Amino acid sequence: MSHPSHLFAPFAMRSVVLPNRIALSPMCQYSAVDGMVNDWHLVHLGSRAVGGAGLILTEATAVSPEGRLSPGDLGLWSDDHISGLERCVNFIHQQGAAAGIQLGHAGRKSSIAPPWEQTRVVPAAEGGWEEILAPSAFAFSERHAVPRSLSVSEIGRIQDDFRTATERAYRSGFDVIELHAAHGYLFHQFLSPLSNTRGDEYGGTFDNRVRMLLETVRLIRAVWPEHLPLIVRISATDWLEYDGHAHPEGLGWMMQDSLRLVPLLRDAGVDLVDVSSGGNVAQPAIPVGAGYQTAFSAQIREQTGVATGTVGMITSPQQADHAIRTGQADLVLLARELLRNPYWPIEAARQLKVEVPWPVQYVRAADGRKPARLPWALGPR
Repeated sequence: MSHPSHLFAPFAMRSVVLPNRIALSPMCQYSAVDGMVNDWHLVHLGSRAVGGAGLILTEATAVSPEGRLSPGDLGLWSDDHISGLERCVNFIHQQGAAAGIQLGHAGRKSSIAPPWEQTRVVPAAEGGWEEILAPSAFAFSERHAVPRSLSVSEIGRIQDDFRTATERAYRSGFDVIELHAAHGYLFHQFLSPLSNTRGDEYGGTFDNRVRMLLETVRLIRAVWPEHLPLIVRISATDWLEYDGHAHPEGLGWMMQDSLRLVPLLRDAGVDLVDVSSGGNVAQPAIPVGAGYQTAFSAQIREQTGVATGTVGMITSPQQADHAIRTGQADLVLLARELLRNPYWPIEAARQLKVEVPWPVQYVRAADGRKPARLPWALGPR
């Protein structure tokens, strides 16, 4: 693939043209009630759009009540959720950014307390769920509940939940959908042999373990308009091939599996793969450091020809720009750095000596310059 020019070059996915290569990475806020958007979500998402990120992605938004990671997660399992999300989308669009929603199901990691509490299962009496569902009956950790293995008909119901949530996402005005198939959530649980020991058509061989995800992608692509892009977030590896000893159940999902999966995702209609890692094993040995996952993105992009996003410990404008200029990724997703500084993109542009438009309300803070006309468009819906 040809290398993009720099961090502030536009990036097209189907009809959606992002103004730059900076995206707000999905981050759970644990602040919803019954899955409903409130002012916290509007300000959290909207302030990053004001700050200049080209793509704003919601937190993992559950396609069913029991698919939430915690009782405070966003949801899109009913029409009642649409108006709140639409309000966020409208504000994001007013800032010239594209709006994306990450759809997910937490599987065996669901019904837990928010991270500012001690890790524990939330019982039904406190707003948790009666039953935890997963590909196989293995708990994620000793602090998580043992799930019940899904039947084939229940798998079909969950896939239909993703389809109907996609239809609601379109009605809410979103430009981009991202499926969460990483970090030990339900799709990742199906992909990895560590969490999937099924003996039917959804377990065992590689082709069977990827079936749940690929079927769901095709269902979504059938109802998501052809001119709008679809992203899938994956964990490139479970990291067990790097921890120096053999896991008793094997090495789990590995980079070579991701390299096999990504072309299948492309053929099913996926436009970009958001490359993360880990999350399906409680205590893997991960060499966390600056840009520790960019090599995965670069390898997938180079070997498959599929556009990629990279995420994880990317903090400086020069580091992010380098990832784009050298062809390691097409998109840089920022999480903690955008929590620390919602206006990171504007500051990055200054450091990289790139002219970007300021919000008209802030133009005096930009040494009195007249605001430039926004140079991008989202394309037709």
